[in-house]
Amino acid sequence: MPFLPGSSLTSDDIDVPDGHYAEETMRITVVPNRNAIMLAVAFGAAASAGADAVAAAVHGGDHFIYPDCRPDFIKSFQTMQDHALEGVKDVKLYTPFVNVSKADIALEAGRLGVPVDLTWSCYKGGETHCGRCGTCVERREALELARVKDPTVYVDRDYWKQARADHMARKFAKGENDDAE
Repeated sequence: MPFLPGSSLTSDDIDVPDGHYAEETMRITVVPNRNAIMLAVAFGAAASAGADAVAAAVHGGDHFIYPDCRPDFIKSFQTMQDHALEGVKDVKLYTPFVNVSKADIALEAGRLGVPVDLTWSCYKGGETHCGRCGTCVERREALELARVKDPTVYVDRDYWKQARADHMARKFAKGENDDAE
């Protein structure tokens, strides 16, 4: 049995859903306290090594699904670490993307010349990006919106288009027809 069961990211018997990242079905990818656990370890390692900061790649698109990616969590976690490391080391939590979209991040990656084909997003864990899970869909959509070339190999490279269309249709049907994502 996994240490943190109940999530498709930690339990082999729960499938990672396909589709748009902003869909309710993606909640099955929540690993309770995931960032708090990883950040606590990172802060301990940073303080031990004499580092001044820990960076986390949370972004505005994560807020819908993941409570430990929201600005309030980041602020509270920093306060907790300030207390936990008082008199030991001043370590800051650096989250430059906490209030921006994945497309904004892709735009910055393009501006900086980041080799996006060397980065990994897929939640399904194969040798190649699946192209169908929420993070693959979000990655493809963000790079397209930012007009950044994506040489990454995907099993299903164009699935994101249908996932986005389905998501937008559901939003429109609910009366949420702003295209702010």
